[in-house]
Amino acid sequence: MKPVIYFLCFSISIISMNQLHAQGVQALYPGTIPNYIDGPNLQKSEVTGGIERKSNVSIPTYEFFEAKGGKTQKPCVVVCPGGGYKILASTHEGTDIAKKFNELGIHAFVLYYRIPDSARQVDRKIAPLQDAQQAIRLVRKNANKWGIDVGKIGIMGFSAGGHLAATAATHFEKDYTGVDDGINLRPDFQILLYPVISFRPFGHSGSSLNLLGKKPSEELIHLFSNEEQITDYTPKAFMVHAADDKAVPIKNSLLYVEKLTENNVAADLHVYAKGGHGFGLNNKTTKELWFDRLAEWLKTNHIL
Repeated sequence: MKPVIYFLCFSISIISMNQLHAQGVQALYPGTIPNYIDGPNLQKSEVTGGIERKSNVSIPTYEFFEAKGGKTQKPCVVVCPGGGYKILASTHEGTDIAKKFNELGIHAFVLYYRIPDSARQVDRKIAPLQDAQQAIRLVRKNANKWGIDVGKIGIMGFSAGGHLAATAATHFEKDYTGVDDGINLRPDFQILLYPVISFRPFGHSGSSLNLLGKKPSEELIHLFSNEEQITDYTPKAFMVHAADDKAVPIKNSLLYVEKLTENNVAADLHVYAKGGHGFGLNNKTTKELWFDRLAEWLKTNHIL
């Protein structure tokens, strides 16, 4: 009978370990969601052209992708998919990226942040930032449990998700969630792919409209134009953009790097002549892989 008992115990242990490694989609907030108006959950996912898009996201969630191997604490990156603050491109700018980080031995936290919606948020313009700050809070709070190096927690974003990541990297001194528990909300580094940076005329009008509304004040435009919020404490940056991007002009990245440099913040910008917008991991106009450059940058900066 003893061998059977041992086998059952071993099986239960394996099941528990597998559950730990594959958490699945989890609630971002353990209790009340700040800045939330209750209503029906209308979120839906559609796949077109092999890309999943989540829409009507009113309840924020996340997926944690654990990098296996070894017992040392590993870096972790919070990944913010893009979508113009209208949808979330959750696979090619989310889960696909997380799996690549896992291959490098880096944990990934894919954030499904709220889509700005005045019917579901008291103040829609801060809802995505609240969710990004909560993501950083969760990563820091669970660092020991999840095997994370608390000095190597970064944030990454694509397009409008890049705007969100840059906002989190420049607005960390105020806790927009209202939790104010003293946890450090400053990411240690930022990774931005064809990001919306500014809400000035060369920015992205769709993202600005969806986040701030039709006629935002000069004060709001200044607050959410992230090139105007940089200080010498802004975290170092790795950026990628295509020169022929018609959706989000490359001026966004160029000006961000210029302002980072003026404030003595290290910044690497990799520019492709072609590639357009929204190419995710694979810019089909070149055999070069920007993710390989990112891996070298992570090593050079002693994150890997």
